[in-house]
Amino acid sequence: MPPPPTQPALPDPPGFAFMLKRLLRSPLLRMLYFAVMLVVFSELVGRLVQAAGIPLNSLKNMQANLAYSLLALVPFMLAYWVLVRWIERRRVTELDWRKLPHVLWGALAALLLFVLVTAQLWVAGAYTITGFGDAPLWTLFLLTALVPAISEEILYRGILFRLTEQGLGTWIALLVSAVLFGLGHAGNPAATAGSSLAIAIEAGLLFGLIYHVTRSLWWCIGLHAGWNFVQGAVFGIPVSGIAVDGLLESQLHGPDWLDGGGFGAEASLLTVLTCSIASLLLLRHVLRTRSAVAPFWKAAQRTDAEIAALR
Repeated sequence: MPPPPTQPALPDPPGFAFMLKRLLRSPLLRMLYFAVMLVVFSELVGRLVQAAGIPLNSLKNMQANLAYSLLALVPFMLAYWVLVRWIERRRVTELDWRKLPHVLWGALAALLLFVLVTAQLWVAGAYTITGFGDAPLWTLFLLTALVPAISEEILYRGILFRLTEQGLGTWIALLVSAVLFGLGHAGNPAATAGSSLAIAIEAGLLFGLIYHVTRSLWWCIGLHAGWNFVQGAVFGIPVSGIAVDGLLESQLHGPDWLDGGGFGAEASLLTVLTCSIASLLLLRHVLRTRSAVAPFWKAAQRTDAEIAALR
């Protein structure tokens, strides 16, 4: 009589060490690691700036210097590099120097978007050029473009969106990062609930989708920097509620839903609609390519391409 067939041995459940390692490298804890490193590095850079007597940037007084601007970015860049290289143990592909040309593409996209927005405001009678200024373009670039674009894109797209997407999937990551990006501007001058909602829709969703599609922080940085610079330094429109003396002296007038009120054109319904069209085009691409990442509870549905993109 032949022996009964043997049942295949079940694999051993993951050990404690494996589970602990996985927990310590979870998206939530990696956000915490970044936050701690950012605080520590910021404190060290602050002491260095104070010891060296380097003057601080001041948008109110239109004062900026390259040394402080670069040092202000060090905590963000260094904390992100340490997180990716030492904790995630991979190359920082989203900031690869070979993707630097993406900055130009992002800046050109920002120019196109804000020219369209300003043209609509002008046709609607909400934007008027009153003269020409002598704006210090280098100072405005450091204050409104370089520092905010790099620091905020690392924080909101490189950390918040990317890591949330790894755990909760693309759609929840888009929602969470957009809402928090809008709330991040709630403390700006003349900010309202409406302006925060506008920022979340027109910028939070758009930038998140661009990062998802390109996997390039340089693209987002170029768009963010170009948006701020063209808006303030060129058209003289307040940047997120902060008045800027640009090459053009201008005035916004009309109902708040049209001209954005004291917050500026970013709170205008025209801006929200214009950027939403761009977001819908990107969303169509995501749906067509099926690149949206499933949340962790549907990990079995993740494709090889999705898994590779998350590394």
